[in-house]
Amino acid sequence: MSRILVIEDESAIRRVLVKILTEESDTYEVLEAEDGLKGIEAIKKEDFDLVLCDIKMPKMDGVEVLEAARKIKPETPFIMISGHGDLDTAVNTMRLGAFDYISKPPDLNRLLTTVRNALDRKELVVENKILKKKVSKNYEMIGESKEISNIKEMIEKVAPTDARVLITGSNGTGKELVAHWLHQKSPRSSAPFIEVNCAAIPSELIESELFGHVKGAFTSAVKDRAGKFETANKGTIFLDEIGDMSLSAQAKVLRALQENKISRVGSDKDIKVDVRVVAATNKDLKKEIAENKFREDLYHRLAVILIKVPSLNDRRDDIPLLVAHFSGQIAAEQGAVQKSFSKKAIELLKGYDWTGNVRELRNVVERLIILGGKEVTEEDVKLFASK
Repeated sequence: MSRILVIEDESAIRRVLVKILTEESDTYEVLEAEDGLKGIEAIKKEDFDLVLCDIKMPKMDGVEVLEAARKIKPETPFIMISGHGDLDTAVNTMRLGAFDYISKPPDLNRLLTTVRNALDRKELVVENKILKKKVSKNYEMIGESKEISNIKEMIEKVAPTDARVLITGSNGTGKELVAHWLHQKSPRSSAPFIEVNCAAIPSELIESELFGHVKGAFTSAVKDRAGKFETANKGTIFLDEIGDMSLSAQAKVLRALQENKISRVGSDKDIKVDVRVVAATNKDLKKEIAENKFREDLYHRLAVILIKVPSLNDRRDDIPLLVAHFSGQIAAEQGAVQKSFSKKAIELLKGYDWTGNVRELRNVVERLIILGGKEVTEEDVKLFASK
């Protein structure tokens, strides 16, 4: 159930808004406030998924309500309601943190679309915060090798900026981990982190996934839908395996980077976006450029900062730390006592050829914990590591 607060001093407009929203969905619970002061009182006492707020009101205008609410419940999205003379003010409220604005009298389709998009964004932000603790643990960067220390140092320098980053490395090395760290250590850390696996989305759907679509844009487009760039607004979008993206989608991404705006599939309306782009690939993009499979101009837009993640074979000294980390992580997941690994077991693991990198090591550690003895020994490794 989505709880929506309507703050509007004109009773006729307030009743219209409540009627539209309650008839649109039985999952909307709509409450009313007849002026800004009562609206703020309600926001202090209760949690709302969305607030619709008039701009011109007695006692406390909409701008003041927005500014006060941002201090009390900063995650609550606001849609401002503007009269014809309030357009400049409405635009300014978006700079102050409003999600969007609608004009009086409210257009039905515009109102409902904006409300749905705002609620989708709120849900995404909430999910992002819930996952924050899990993310910080699941994406720890384990290692003290020179290679990993250099990456950590670079992240500390780059994260506070909005510079675009291209992360390269083989599968399983932890490229997504670097992307998460860049976001968590950035000023955008409280905003969404949206991950898109470009290799997992069919080429005919990638543009809709990234930029959204309008109703009727194609056969299965039964309603308007925001894309990943819109939902990542103010945050970070991580384009994983960008080397697998189609050339047509690359052209649209290039435009988004150049102009900070996108358009949904089936629409010619521009939508401004403020997104930091981090990309990753396991491919040699310069080779892809030479074969006309990747746009050179997009490469140069993305590769402002290059971070190469080393293979596990290039950082074998980190294996003892990684084994201990994975052992503790797996024990916590399974509700079991953490197992130790003998020195000889660790040395044997350090000598293996880790073609699957850190991802493969974690799988092997889990197998050894399940099948090995109370302490994982050299014999356990020989029997169960399957190398």
